[in-house]
Amino acid sequence: MNLAHLLLRQARQAPDRPAVFSGTQCVATHAEWAARSAGLAQRMREAGLVPGDRVLLFMHNHPRYLELLWAAWWAGLVVVPVNAKLHPKEVEWIVDDAQARWAFVTADVAPSALAGLERQVEIESAQADLLLAPARDALAVPVAERGPDDLAWLFYTSGTTGRPKGVMLTLRNLMTMGLGYFVDVDAVSAQDAIVYGAPMSHGAGLYAIPHLMAGARHVVPASRGVDPAELFDLGWQLGPLSTFAAPTIVKRLVDYAQQAGLGPERCAQAFKTIVYGGAPMYRADIERALRVMGPRFVQIYGQGETPMVGTALSRHHLADAGHPRHLERLASVGVAQTPVRIRVGDTNGRELAAGTVGEVLVKGDSVMAGYWRNPAATTAALRDGWLFTGDVGCLDADGFLTLKDRSKDLIISGGSNIYPREVEEVLLTAPGVAEVAVVGAPDPEWGEVVVAFVVPRPGDALSTDLLDRHCLARMARFKRPKRYVMVDTLPKNNYGKVLKTVLRERAEG
Repeated sequence: MNLAHLLLRQARQAPDRPAVFSGTQCVATHAEWAARSAGLAQRMREAGLVPGDRVLLFMHNHPRYLELLWAAWWAGLVVVPVNAKLHPKEVEWIVDDAQARWAFVTADVAPSALAGLERQVEIESAQADLLLAPARDALAVPVAERGPDDLAWLFYTSGTTGRPKGVMLTLRNLMTMGLGYFVDVDAVSAQDAIVYGAPMSHGAGLYAIPHLMAGARHVVPASRGVDPAELFDLGWQLGPLSTFAAPTIVKRLVDYAQQAGLGPERCAQAFKTIVYGGAPMYRADIERALRVMGPRFVQIYGQGETPMVGTALSRHHLADAGHPRHLERLASVGVAQTPVRIRVGDTNGRELAAGTVGEVLVKGDSVMAGYWRNPAATTAALRDGWLFTGDVGCLDADGFLTLKDRSKDLIISGGSNIYPREVEEVLLTAPGVAEVAVVGAPDPEWGEVVVAFVVPRPGDALSTDLLDRHCLARMARFKRPKRYVMVDTLPKNNYGKVLKTVLRERAEG
């Protein structure tokens, strides 16, 4: 089992079919994509990389992302996708932890060499052109033999220690996600196209797998990001697009459609399916989205630990306004996807009755193998085959899951995960800071924003500008607090633990 066989199959069956687009320009057919990926796989082998070695992708969205991804799998390597928003110092920690050998980067996120690598390749350089030169006979380049439980994708997500944890995803996990897409999310044909506006280092990039299975087209916007006007125009020119979007992106698309006076019929000419997830979607927002753009939407709930696979709120359920519990269902995240079981359990994992709030557990072939080099975290998260997600919710009698809260303090802002302790540890190194506590506060645009409560050292004067500069020099911009609140003391219980519930109430107020 190797995901590279998906590309090899398309190169054999539909070699001349347009496959990869930069904006409206086709930059690779299936045969050309396969030739470049096979060529790079061959050259990485010749350079000494062996199956199981880790290769880092630290990039903004780019058409070459797909060629790099499948080249790594062709060679039997493990891809380490990294959020392009991260600070290089944060990326160097991941390089060291993953023991990555090579990295492919875009110059805008890695203007200088990252420490700890044997080789770093800027993907728009002459060096990259040589490495990605097409193999003379791609079909003759052997695909590495890999088993279903071999590692394919090492995804770093926030962890309880404040440092990222490497989620180990196997070929079985990714194949399960890909095949499950057709059953629970959307039917795909060779005439379809997926557009990558959201980061390809996350769930959006993984959705390349089912679309390659179907022989569909892959479109990277010329802007390499989310520009609603550009995305609508691409849809009208290339045919209705499918995409994955965090709720913040959905809101931007709906705002554009409403301001431009586009009705559901005109929106349907640009978008076939918009899959949303990664952060809470408020009921009022999805009601408005359906009203403005029509039945274009499917919600999924999952985690990096069970990639894009948990529950799904289907197009049918979203449109079933006549159901007596329609409004309740709109506020839910849907029902268990076909490859998994969902349970709401107590602290020991015992199943709770319908309507009872507890921790959300997931079991199935999409669930990760564990955390990279972190057996303690693996043992805590995986018990008797169940993934303990850390999310709190309840199931109704029909199997619809509604999330209530998160048992962890994770903040999700604009679809990106931010762990408060990471921010706190940085702020505590700033001159004049005695204590700090970071919480999330609701925000209509971003879902949540980071709020830092800071206690200055006696006699020191702190400014928000100073704290902001300190954060920007040490971590990704999206993680820095949007608000700083200077306080004399932090509220604590009898054991000295900071009462973040009190701080959240103050931040919301």
